[in-house]
Amino acid sequence: MLAKKDSAPSDDIDALFQLPLAEFTSARNALATKLKKAGKTDAAAEIKAVQKPSVSAWAVNQLHWKHARELAKLLEAGDRFREAQKAQLAGKKADVRGTLEARREALTAMTKRASDLLTASGHPATPDLMRRIATTLETLATYGSQSSGPAIGRLVDDIEPAGFEALATLIPTGDAGERGSSPPRVIPFKHKTKPARTPRPKNEEEAQRLREAEEAARREAAQQALKGAEKTLRDAKKAAQQAEAALKKAAPRAKEAERIRAAAEKAYEKATREADELTKEARRVARLAEEAAQALSDAEAEYASAQAAIE
Repeated sequence: MLAKKDSAPSDDIDALFQLPLAEFTSARNALATKLKKAGKTDAAAEIKAVQKPSVSAWAVNQLHWKHARELAKLLEAGDRFREAQKAQLAGKKADVRGTLEARREALTAMTKRASDLLTASGHPATPDLMRRIATTLETLATYGSQSSGPAIGRLVDDIEPAGFEALATLIPTGDAGERGSSPPRVIPFKHKTKPARTPRPKNEEEAQRLREAEEAARREAAQQALKGAEKTLRDAKKAAQQAEAALKKAAPRAKEAERIRAAAEKAYEKATREADELTKEARRVARLAEEAAQALSDAEAEYASAQAAIE
């Protein structure tokens, strides 16, 4: 009979991911050594294999451990936005814009929280780092509370934007709500019946009337079909005009937002450089001041010595 494999305590693994990043490796190795000495070789190997998270992944993990309620609001906002999209794709009325704005606000709040955590822990919140954190948070919001989403709290690296698998959940699949679970299409069986026999006209005059009636019926059917086609064409043109107008409005806003983002990044980088330069200058001035103070002290001592010699 095979021996039962021992597993690493889940609470111990969670505790590792809650530590300051600089303490992670030493704490992990110490825990692995402790488990190995206790004879739990499998658990020790499991702990030893746990990867140290990147700075960006560590920051998102801390949001889970320290701001779980706010992070849950982001995931809930992601769920509501996804459901609104699904409803819209199914032809139902949905507040897509409102849920999108709510998700954007929650994402902004959590990104700010992450920036504060980084600063408090001594990690510079650089534009590149914050972009990676924002991408991970946005992907988590896309998955929302779905069980297929990444396990938050133990991330070791950035999460790539959600792919087709996550987006495919937006496709309406009927009342069952899952792919492949909608009921099969049922084609009812119909008994074959003989077509009604058209009465034979009694004379040429009656035959002419029948031909005229049939022609009138065809014209009426054609006119109805034309009206339907015209309405479809009008609706399509209207939808195309609305889409074009929306695109014209969105394009400048997107361009302006990109310009503002680029300008903000440039300003941040410039401010960082200037701050570094000012820090260096302050240190240089402080060093000069210290040297001047020391020179003054030495001069005063020398003067006192000379004065004492004269007296």
